[in-house]
Amino acid sequence: MSSQQSHPQVRRRRVFYIPGYDPIHPRRYRELYRKEGRVQSAISGYKIDISAKSGEGPYGWHVASQQDGADVETDIEVLVWSDIVRDSMAQSIPATYLQLARTAWTYVATGTLWRLTQLRKGPVIAALYPVGMLLLQLAVSLLFAWGLVALLQPFAGWWVLLPAAGLAYALMHCFRKLDNRLFAYYLMHDYAHSARLKGEYSPDLKARLKQFANLIDEALEPDADEVLVVGHSSGAHLGVSVLAELLRRRQGDMQRPVLSFLTLGQVVPMVSFLPQAHGLRADLKYLSECADITWVDVSAPGDGCAFALCDPVAVSGVASPEKRWPLVLSAAFTQTLSSERWKQLRWRFFRLHFQYLCAFDQPGEYDYFRITAGPETLMQRFGDRTPSRSRIERAVSKYITVAA
Repeated sequence: MSSQQSHPQVRRRRVFYIPGYDPIHPRRYRELYRKEGRVQSAISGYKIDISAKSGEGPYGWHVASQQDGADVETDIEVLVWSDIVRDSMAQSIPATYLQLARTAWTYVATGTLWRLTQLRKGPVIAALYPVGMLLLQLAVSLLFAWGLVALLQPFAGWWVLLPAAGLAYALMHCFRKLDNRLFAYYLMHDYAHSARLKGEYSPDLKARLKQFANLIDEALEPDADEVLVVGHSSGAHLGVSVLAELLRRRQGDMQRPVLSFLTLGQVVPMVSFLPQAHGLRADLKYLSECADITWVDVSAPGDGCAFALCDPVAVSGVASPEKRWPLVLSAAFTQTLSSERWKQLRWRFFRLHFQYLCAFDQPGEYDYFRITAGPETLMQRFGDRTPSRSRIERAVSKYITVAA
């Protein structure tokens, strides 16, 4: 820890961003960074310029920043798995309802849902929302079909059942077209993707995570002062597995650059609490004990889609006496956002889940653009911080076995 604190200021940094369950092209994250970085720099009094990425490799962009009297060059790359997400979302309406039944059964029958309710209610409600919304859509569609049958059956006989069934399906199709506002299908596919193998990564995702580890390994060269991996939402637990894979390979051979890991709005327990998540629990345990990395976990109770201030290692039941990470900190939305801004955002749950990547009009110690483009490493910035007193560290998961 002290060796990382004694490192000189960062002049050049590589950032690898792992998004959550998101089917959208990564340019979305570039434009978000450009827009919000401009706002934050104006508020905080530093300078950020974004330009196109040079060279090959994953989609990304270049950041030139002047902060605290230092010039910093940062290359940000997005580790894309949106194609896997899109494939998992390519389900018909009946197949989605079958997913609903299987996913609900997995979380209820294994006792995982009950354990999750002992952490934060917000993400559990978020998990139940697509179930309730999809069942409501089904009920409304069937009710309209039943009304059509009741109205026309005396005149047309039971032949009316066919158009009634067509009406029900048409209404359900209309509901699906509105999912860019309702997010019911999107969230259902998200939870189903995690629960399909009861917490085990699918073969295609395992292969992609190995590719990510290779890319980060190649970036660990002396010309960078810090390599920072950022995992948001579902990207947090993917980042845990990627870095565990990388550090096991290196077996302590980490001289320079500094390797840092920032997890934002994590939903680790949704996966690590499942019975077959042996690999993820092993990765959590390994990374939490590793001296070759700095791991800071940031969340906020105002984010109803994250397991806010839940230590992902401890609540998963794999914390050991050698545990040193993560440092669990709060982004404290009610303090770092003005009362006016908080009123605008507090009921926009999905938008709040992305606030970690955005500007704060009353910024505190957490500032995404200082972390990713400023002159301090993650350890230099947060090494003296004590963890949030509101964090949850008790072991809650029913399943605590790890991969051999």
